[in-house]
Amino acid sequence: MNKLNILIPDAKTITNGDISFDRFKDFGNVNVYQLSGTELLPERSKDADIILCNKTPMNEKTLGDAKNLKYIGLFATGYNNIDLDFTKSRGITVCNAASYSTDAVAQHTFALILEHCSKVSEYDKFVKDGNWIKSDIFSPFVFPTMELAGKTLGIIGYGSIGKAVAKIALAFNMNVLFYARSPKQAEGGAIQVPLETLVAQSDFISAHCPLNDDSLHMFGDELFAKFKQGAYFINTSRGGTVDEPALVRALKSGRLSGAAVDVIDKEPMSADCVLMDAPNITITPHIAWGPLETRIRCVDIVYDNLKAFLNGKPINVVN
Repeated sequence: MNKLNILIPDAKTITNGDISFDRFKDFGNVNVYQLSGTELLPERSKDADIILCNKTPMNEKTLGDAKNLKYIGLFATGYNNIDLDFTKSRGITVCNAASYSTDAVAQHTFALILEHCSKVSEYDKFVKDGNWIKSDIFSPFVFPTMELAGKTLGIIGYGSIGKAVAKIALAFNMNVLFYARSPKQAEGGAIQVPLETLVAQSDFISAHCPLNDDSLHMFGDELFAKFKQGAYFINTSRGGTVDEPALVRALKSGRLSGAAVDVIDKEPMSADCVLMDAPNITITPHIAWGPLETRIRCVDIVYDNLKAFLNGKPINVVN
């Protein structure tokens, strides 16, 4: 039996050399490329039986000549880079890596919240600039800080990450509200409420929803206008859920006291991204899912998904 041809077209989005793909040689010949744009992928994919990718676009333009392609395995939970109509029409099975990053993204969400509340980086800079040396008191109250206890966190999207964020918030003695499109079993004291109730009552609002037709730019002028005055907005879900000019307007008007985003509409960031000029915003480069342990877990899931598919019992199928 001929060995399968396995293509990994965007290895650089998974590893900087700290993770090996050698284990996939269990299933066939593995061809690894650091990155493959839409111009390079048609040639690189034409002999592939299997593609394992992260964010590389998978559609008729990039895969039209891949006549042997049977399976796409995603190093990701989201699959908006896949044209599911095309893969379905060609009988290509698509499987994602679900729930591998839950703890890491929840952790990063709270890192952003705590940075806002405790001003760690600002006080660190204050000290290293020599200002504590000049101070005549031992605790200079230069930057305002706040306690999380007693504040309300609103979570939009109550999947595995939303639930993990709620659990952390409850440990900080916060009140937790959540919004989901369908009724959910609340855990640990979290309360499901309508979206308008959540944004009107929450001191912190954290987005954990997938990107789809319903959530595209849902955080726009109309919704931001309903936020509690001075609320803090966090997005570690997908950049496309936010209308970025509207977010800038909400920050400049003072409707929001600040915002923190790990994801933006166009990644990597473009030089003209409107968020760069926004006040009171913290931006991290889509790194919430990036701990080594998290990425190893992702590769493990992709391996198991492929093994299950080749055994005739596919799991985590999205199409």
